Amino acid sequence: MEPSNNVTEFVLLGLTQNRNGQMALFVMFLLIYTVTMVGNVLIMITVITSPSLGSPMYFFLACLSFMDAVYSSVFSPKLLIDLLSGRNIISFQACMCQLFMGHLFGGAEVFLLVVMALDRYMAICKPLHYLTIMNQRVCILLLVISWAGGSIHSVVQFVFVSSLHFCGPNVIDHFICDMYPLLELACTDTYFIGLTVVANGGAICLMVFILLLFSYGFILNSLKTHSQEGRKKALSTCSSHITVVVLFFVPCIFVYVRPVSNFPVDKLMTVFYTVITPMLNPLIYTLRNSEMKNSMEKIWCQKLTME
Repeated sequence: MEPSNNVTEFVLLGLTQNRNGQMALFVMFLLIYTVTMVGNVLIMITVITSPSLGSPMYFFLACLSFMDAVYSSVFSPKLLIDLLSGRNIISFQACMCQLFMGHLFGGAEVFLLVVMALDRYMAICKPLHYLTIMNQRVCILLLVISWAGGSIHSVVQFVFVSSLHFCGPNVIDHFICDMYPLLELACTDTYFIGLTVVANGGAICLMVFILLLFSYGFILNSLKTHSQEGRKKALSTCSSHITVVVLFFVPCIFVYVRPVSNFPVDKLMTVFYTVITPMLNPLIYTLRNSEMKNSMEKIWCQKLTME
């Protein structure tokens, strides 16, 4: 429900006011968004159509690709339109929708990365019981928990911000609608809400990041008892997961683990975890995973043979 205020739309200052710079960024982000969508959709199709990729790890990887594709689509199309047209206007309702959807899929991805770390722990440290423990029912339950965690996180953010009173100005020094830029425009005291943002966003990211680092450290330490071939395969998988975790969490922690404030570098950090990371995830997982690459090759060979 829209609060009673004088603001019906916001002006996004974007990444640059220079027209040539906007066109250069448009071309770059269009390429990134295209690669993001093609890469993540290709992973989903490969996992769904390949019988050899039936393990829980690939089920969660397909879910991660879906989240990345939608998460990127929450921000990239609007950013591309703004860069092309030079008219960076967003309605109050669209701003709230972008805020809610961004935190929903971003929050769900945070919890899904925890689930994927748990899956790797079971596969590497409990190999004989892996498929029994990580059965279909458990996998679906863990996925539901990830979505529930993202939903709770997003609803809390949305309820606080949508209830704020905005009386002007309506210029957001950013290219998306996000928590800190909006809190700075509110005409009411936002100190308490700022603390909830740090607790609900920054603290969760920081704690989950530390938990994931410890868990992967424990997993890697357990590889001492594995054969050389087993260590190589596990290291390849875990290094991919760790890379994704670092790329996603470090910019988020930088932005949200501090009192309400905006720095110019925040835009670059936000570009990284909203635009670039969703593109890198499919590249990281496919380039480092021989089973995924082989399955993709088989699918394309079958497609070309049929044609």
